Amino acid sequence: MKFKRLSEIDVRGKRVFIRADLNVPQDELGGITDDSRIRSSVPGIKDALARGASVMVTSHLGRPNEGQWSAADSLAPIGQRLAELLGTPVPLIRDWVDGGAWHAALAPGQVALLENCRINKGEKRNDDALAQKMAKLCDVYCNDAFGTAHRAEATTHGIAKFAPVACAGPLMAAELDALGKALANPARPLVAIVAGSKVSTKLTVLKALAAKVDVLIVGGGIANTFILATHGHIGKSLAEPDLVGEAQAILDAFPGRVPIPIDVVCAKEFAATATPTLKAVENLEADDMILDLGPLSIAVLKTILATAGTIVWNGPVGVFEFDAFAGGTKALAEAIASSHAFSIAGGGDTVAAINKFGIADRVSYISTAGGAFLEFLEGRTLPAVAILETRAAG
Repeated sequence: MKFKRLSEIDVRGKRVFIRADLNVPQDELGGITDDSRIRSSVPGIKDALARGASVMVTSHLGRPNEGQWSAADSLAPIGQRLAELLGTPVPLIRDWVDGGAWHAALAPGQVALLENCRINKGEKRNDDALAQKMAKLCDVYCNDAFGTAHRAEATTHGIAKFAPVACAGPLMAAELDALGKALANPARPLVAIVAGSKVSTKLTVLKALAAKVDVLIVGGGIANTFILATHGHIGKSLAEPDLVGEAQAILDAFPGRVPIPIDVVCAKEFAATATPTLKAVENLEADDMILDLGPLSIAVLKTILATAGTIVWNGPVGVFEFDAFAGGTKALAEAIASSHAFSIAGGGDTVAAINKFGIADRVSYISTAGGAFLEFLEGRTLPAVAILETRAAG
């Protein structure tokens, strides 16, 4: 992938429009419960400010009704936290598209936060007229929101068509560099771990990766569906019997590439207080629920990971939130952390597991994205990335 990077652009005296991903979780009172995305956006903003740019930053937050401002949808709390992290005032501009010449008053070294971009009519449908108005506000457009790269919206795609210069910020560039290293020209063997509750939500990812990787490890409800495809027992475990055919097709097309669990940790109920029982898959009873992988299954996976050249991880292999059923995911996490492979992990549950088991500093790259991460793994074109490539080529 070839695109311009913010670090390569001379921004002194320029107006830089940064599309960030500041869509952070909040409590009932609007308090920020996790500021990770805000902190991740700071390096790009600081870089542009330090090099003499006047900076305007926007993001979406939640799902507001277009054209209807409300306090619940406002970026005001994000602006306060951003000001703390930057150590400089960050005024919030509410009517920034048609709100006068506020941008002309923004001096080099100053930053302003532009109110929730999804409040603007036409944002979601990527309206060209709106995008052109936005583009006139800046000299340089910078997309630093990989988490929204799979969406073609006015602030992620449209504005990039019309701004004088369009580039990727450091977070976007780092994500693309890491994903490209993992999938475009990976060190072999390439091992992917795809786990989660449903095959249906990750079927295209499973199919795409099965064709690229040397080993595809499945876990969670996805693994249960694959167990069914091999005529194994799963009791009353979460699975999708109607997708057994799809799982079987993957196993048939890529024989030996998808290891199937041979032992599991199960229980009679889905609860943190449930009694864990270790069983071979063939010994599961009708009222058993698979909640984690067993030690023999984990031993197989650890051997695979120990010799990997590249590891892509999306999803925990068990109900790691319950300590009694966290052993499989913990062992997998530690095996990845101990591996010499280039490792990239993404997805909310995966990041939560990484944090729980304290291995963040031993994973090569942790993606901040959810949907965009999965769509990249599928091999799909990400509109926000494609337009940056088009502008770089043109």
